[in-house]
Order: sequence, then structure tokens, then C-alpha cells
Amino acid sequence: MKSRKLFGLLLNTIILCAIITVFIYKIIPAYEQSYSASLADKVDRLESLNEPKIVLIGNSNLAFGIDSEKIEQEMKMPVVNMGLHGAIGNAFHEEMAKVNITPGDIYVISHTDYSDNGAFGDSVLAWTAIENNWNLYGLLKKQDIPVMKNAFPTYLKKCIKRWEEGTSNEIPSEEYYRRSSFNSYGDIKTKRNHSMLDELEIDVGEYCPEISNICVNRLNELNSYIQERGASMVVAAYPIIVKEAPSTAFLNELEAFQTQLEEQLTCPVISHFSDYCYDENYFFDTIYHLTDAGAGLRTEQLIKDLRSI
Repeated sequence: MKSRKLFGLLLNTIILCAIITVFIYKIIPAYEQSYSASLADKVDRLESLNEPKIVLIGNSNLAFGIDSEKIEQEMKMPVVNMGLHGAIGNAFHEEMAKVNITPGDIYVISHTDYSDNGAFGDSVLAWTAIENNWNLYGLLKKQDIPVMKNAFPTYLKKCIKRWEEGTSNEIPSEEYYRRSSFNSYGDIKTKRNHSMLDELEIDVGEYCPEISNICVNRLNELNSYIQERGASMVVAAYPIIVKEAPSTAFLNELEAFQTQLEEQLTCPVISHFSDYCYDENYFFDTIYHLTDAGAGLRTEQLIKDLRSI
């Protein structure tokens, strides 16, 4: 009698799990056309290149600020722009540098800040990037699993809401923030002809990044990991917004920041950060996103920096 009850309980549990599984698979994925879903395409390109390549690692300052095809033509190496979303966090972006490392690769780190504590960023946003792409789960570190687990109910609620409204996997209305906005390299291809900062009432100030031991230690560990596999890692500057020209005080602050960064990192810092100061008119819709003209200037400077090594 007791064994029959146990069997019934086990059977009911299996049926319930099966129903939940079918239900979840019916409503997930729900963000296949979103900006963050481009991660799958970027990783696919990265995994497809088994030759020396240039891999750009960082947040959306890269997605909205690089002409990868131009770099590829000038450097005679294929390029992958892995730039995604700053809210996910530096540490998650850096994990992308561990995908399909090939001897001769050059990994270019371009963060907009070096003061993070290593914690996972917006885990719900990360779910919209990963969804049911099982090959992307390898980007998660052991310490990320509990955070992602806790965020799953919130992500699932969003998916259910989309399913109920019939908006699952709809193409987002924002022209620049959808999966189809990216080209095959991983750059935003949608034309950005003029600055929108005034329209969006975004203040422009002189901001210098900060540095934390946690961030630089993690980058040094990543550098060792990459070097052990026959590739190299460098740090390059991000686009820095100023009004017409940087002040002397700000240039001194940038120089002090760069000196500190160079002293703490074991990989080369190939950029002079002052070379990446651009007038606000070259910025699109945030203080890190460039117009097409701004991306052209930044790309030319990065090519000069890469040639120096």
C-alpha cells in the first residue's frame, strides 16, 4: 500500500514536471528579435573563425562605435565585435574572450569603467540574451548560477506576459535596439547621422573612470588565460565625450588614470585615452554611443593603436 502511494506520488511529480517543461518551452524564447539576442550571432561568428582574429570585448560603446570591416581590411585579420550591453557587467563580457581562442588572436578590452566588484549585472537582461541557446550557458561562471536562478521567475513572468499578449519574439519598435540592427561583424549597422543628445536632454560632463583591484586582478587572470593559449590581450580606450575639447584639468586626470591602469595591468594599454576625446556632436543617444562619423574617427584611432603592437 505504501509503495503504491509512493509510486503514485512519483508519477504525479513526473507528470507535473512534464507539464511545466512543455509550458516553459511553449513560451520561451520570447526575446529572439531583441538587441540582447544578438549575443547568439556574435558567438556563432566567434566560434566559426579558427584563424587568428581580432576580438573586441566590452559593452555597447563597441556596438555603437566601431567599423569592424574597416579594421579587418586594414589589419588583414577577421574581426568580431562582441560589444553588447553595459548593464550585464564587465565580468560577463570578459567571459566572451574565452570562446574559441586560437593562437595568434588579439583580444581588445574596451570597458568604460574599471571599478566593478565582479558581481553579475542585470541578470534578467542576461536571460533575454541567453534564453534557450544552450551553447551560451558556458558564458556563466559558477558564482553566476544562483543569481541567474533567482532572476528566472522574473524573466519567466515577462515571457508569460508576452505570450499572453501575443508579442513573443516581436521585432522591437526601437530602430537601433533590435537583433536585425547588427551586421555580420557585430556592429550596429543602422545609420546614425546626427546626435540626439540635445533631444534626449542628456548632460555632457567630463568623467574619468575609476579602478578597482577586483577588476584589474580579474583582467590580469584573463590575460594569463589568453596568453597560455597562444593569443594576446590588450586594453584600448573607449570614446570619451567632451564639449568641443577636453579641459587641461581633465586631461591631467585622464593621464593619471591611464598611468595607474598601466601600472596595475599585466597586458599592454595600447591607447592614449586623450586621443579618444570627441566633441559631443559625435555622440548619438548616450555618452558612450557614437554617430557614424564618430565611429569612423574612433575606428581610425584604434587601427593606429593596433598597428603600434
